[in-house]
Amino acid sequence: MGKHQVDHKKYENIRFDIQEEDVILTHVLETIPYEYVGKEILVEIPTSEFTSVCPWSGLPDFAEITIRYIPNEKLVEMKSLKFYLTSFRNVGIYQEHATQRILHDLVALLDPLWMEVEAVWNPRGGLSTRCLVRHRKDGYRSALLGEV
Repeated sequence: MGKHQVDHKKYENIRFDIQEEDVILTHVLETIPYEYVGKEILVEIPTSEFTSVCPWSGLPDFAEITIRYIPNEKLVEMKSLKFYLTSFRNVGIYQEHATQRILHDLVALLDPLWMEVEAVWNPRGGLSTRCLVRHRKDGYRSALLGEV
């Protein structure tokens, strides 16, 4: 081995406390009634404190997550959403999968007319990732989104 080479084998067994996806706290998510059913409102919830763990390297991933939705009959209760998002902290999950998982769980909870989850992941090795996923209730058209 040359003078300036690094032996990466010493890093192979280093892992943080990586947990499986089943520890994601979907059961803490709560809703409150949307009192203006039939009247469109675009709800936007940004956070810059989302973390999960790369399942391959065991290193932390950081993202700015923005959840946007047009409610049908329910709104997400914010404290429960904070606990839910925090539960990803030690979960080994790929960035794309985490973004999809958040959309899936919130659509199941809220049955929104429309929802979008955008995740902008901090760079690692000079590369960053931006993931954008959407859901739309069948047949729904939105004036707020410029579709009507």
